[in-house]
Amino acid sequence: MDTKPVTFKRPSLEQSASFDRSVIDYIQNAAAHGLYEIRGLGAKRKLPHFDDLVFLAGSLSRYPLEGYREKCFTKTVLGTRFAKKPIELDIPITIAGMSFGALSANVKESLGRAATEMGTSTTTGDGGMTQEERGSSKTLIYQCLPSRYGFNPDDVRRADAIEVVIGQGAKPGGGGMLLGQKVNPRVAKMRTLPQGVDQRSACRHPDWTGPDDLAIKIQELRELTDWEKPIYVKVGATRTFNDVKLAVHSGADVVVVDGMQGGTAATQTCYIEHVGIPTLAAVRQAVDALEDLNMKGKVQLIVSGGIRSGPDVAKALAMGADAVAIGQGILFALGCNSESYIQNGEHVSAIEGYDALGTAPGFCHHCHTGRCPVGVTTQDAILEQRLQPDVGARRVKNYLQTMNMELTTIARACGKQNVHHLEREDLVALTLEAAAMARIPLAGTNWIPGVNGAF
Repeated sequence: MDTKPVTFKRPSLEQSASFDRSVIDYIQNAAAHGLYEIRGLGAKRKLPHFDDLVFLAGSLSRYPLEGYREKCFTKTVLGTRFAKKPIELDIPITIAGMSFGALSANVKESLGRAATEMGTSTTTGDGGMTQEERGSSKTLIYQCLPSRYGFNPDDVRRADAIEVVIGQGAKPGGGGMLLGQKVNPRVAKMRTLPQGVDQRSACRHPDWTGPDDLAIKIQELRELTDWEKPIYVKVGATRTFNDVKLAVHSGADVVVVDGMQGGTAATQTCYIEHVGIPTLAAVRQAVDALEDLNMKGKVQLIVSGGIRSGPDVAKALAMGADAVAIGQGILFALGCNSESYIQNGEHVSAIEGYDALGTAPGFCHHCHTGRCPVGVTTQDAILEQRLQPDVGARRVKNYLQTMNMELTTIARACGKQNVHHLEREDLVALTLEAAAMARIPLAGTNWIPGVNGAF
């Protein structure tokens, strides 16, 4: 008979799928403080994205173009429906609306300079137009948001187009935020706000409750600008098919659709991670809406929300977009989440600033604090000098130039002399989710989940 004592193994360190460490931390923080988290940038969760699509380049059945001898055109025209003076851009990559307040004046000047050098547009964001941005931007889009902070009819006339913002991909259904630590005297004056007090914008425009009122507002803006300026309407991606249709019916020249991978200066984390639909699904629904109205090509479509690279741009155009808008990628190009900033031509460590925020380069999302270690998302008089306009402009120009080179490289490989000739037939999907959302065949098959039974 075996008399050896029975021993028990210690339980393994197995994490719960529903209550993992991050969920436990969330619950314990909520229990301790009774407050939700506010942060910047975009969704951290993995979502179906353009990475889940690949191109079918030319070989024998398709004829590619020679990259060094045959041109590939990138000219992009926006606002051809009603405006007397449509926007003409050299590239289909634009800079999305990011406010002075969220960003420093030096950054706004950097964006204007870079956009002008690349022949594209930048956008004001909330809070009005700065002289730095208007002076440096050849083509500037003026946003009309629910807050109407800094809204000025004279500045509307000075802009090259007007973007009526209904929603934003990072927080559809929610208003903007600018916490008090970023409301310095200049920002307070522009927005008619008390200095140092949190700003929380309305979630909808104060003077309309539906598309009929939007049509009236668009008509007013056209009359204000003598029908010269294109009118954009921007929606956060949720009920995209119906929203795009209503924007077109209201008289928009251009529709901007912002997917949930889009970023923000500050909002509730619950918005960022749990509200909206991925950009990949939103593009397809937006194009479906334009095609259903027979307005494809008459009303232009700009797609934003997680666009990072030339291949991302190429895939958005192939799916039916006319242009893209970039926000977070621009911030990273400026130096966001970098370990250092450039001062007098030398790289200076920013690690101490990240340590003070309790984070590290590559993990920082503290745009709302105004304590940006590299001087991008700040109004602090000292910190903002860490990003000088000449440095920022050079970096953003290089980023846009690289993206455009990648875009034309892919277009030539697909046999296209114009990037706007890219089409859905050039794409296949790598995952079932991407195939279903984008309505693109699964690679190696003719099968589109939910559309046909062919495999």
